[in-house]
Amino acid sequence: MRAITQQRFGGPEVLEVADVPRPEPLPTEVLVRVVAAGINPVDAKTREGSGMAGVLGAPPFILGWDVSGVVEKTGHGVHTLQPGDEVYGMPWFPRQAGAYAEYVTAPSRQFARRPVSISHEAAAAVPLAGLTAWQSLTAATTIKPGQRVLIHAAAGGVGHFAVQIAKHLGAYVIGTARSAKHDWLRSLGADELIDYSTVAFDSAVKDVDVVLDLVGDEQTGLRSLSTLTPGGLLIAVPSGVAPSVFDAAQRDGKRAVGFLVEPDGTALTEIAQLIDAGAVHVEVAEAFPLERAADAHRALETGRTRGKLVLTI
Repeated sequence: MRAITQQRFGGPEVLEVADVPRPEPLPTEVLVRVVAAGINPVDAKTREGSGMAGVLGAPPFILGWDVSGVVEKTGHGVHTLQPGDEVYGMPWFPRQAGAYAEYVTAPSRQFARRPVSISHEAAAAVPLAGLTAWQSLTAATTIKPGQRVLIHAAAGGVGHFAVQIAKHLGAYVIGTARSAKHDWLRSLGADELIDYSTVAFDSAVKDVDVVLDLVGDEQTGLRSLSTLTPGGLLIAVPSGVAPSVFDAAQRDGKRAVGFLVEPDGTALTEIAQLIDAGAVHVEVAEAFPLERAADAHRALETGRTRGKLVLTI
């Protein structure tokens, strides 16, 4: 099968098309023919030697965790899916899933039937970002109606899902994003928006119950603490909680926790229902053919993408 591999850590130029053996499903696994694969910031970080490189080890390896495709074959013991089913998922994370390829194998329960109202390209944009938003707002905390939620990087892949899921859960949603994206974010349900490039968000918003920090640097974390009510919670997604942020939260009677997403077919089923009901919109900024994976990574690293980027296989 065709796949995007890399022989060394580095920039987008290390990504290359190669022929590799097609995997076979073990018992309880399915073989999925990939129609589209989502691209996430962790992909680029892993490519260059950070991100999940410590889990994957040294190259060669195949990047990617977001998959939308069709079940081709099932292993012994699979009862929930059968050949021909259209599915999506985030298999194996943080271990190698190899989504930048024509086929992947993974446990059947790490997949769910894809939303029927959207394309494979849009479905491939959902799993990692959608699950991060869903799990952080329903497992790392439990959002209650009327709570004030501040979402940093609200226009990004995780952010645009988090805005919609928080709104679905009944929150008053505040987002940080450049002003050019404010109208779009309002259409997704944001109640209040702050252009972080012209306004200091920590002077513009107070009395927040939960901050979902999708930026992840130490200074953003420290400044976010000042927006929280006593007992409020900071959820730091990309890099975890810096020691200085954790100490400051403890001192101020607030909480700060790190977060890492995990595969969850059941949650993906719930997210698919929200998408098909029109409660969650999926934004795909651009779809690239598999052979242009390097160009897709270059677009990702501009940091200006609205929504998600995907590869079409």
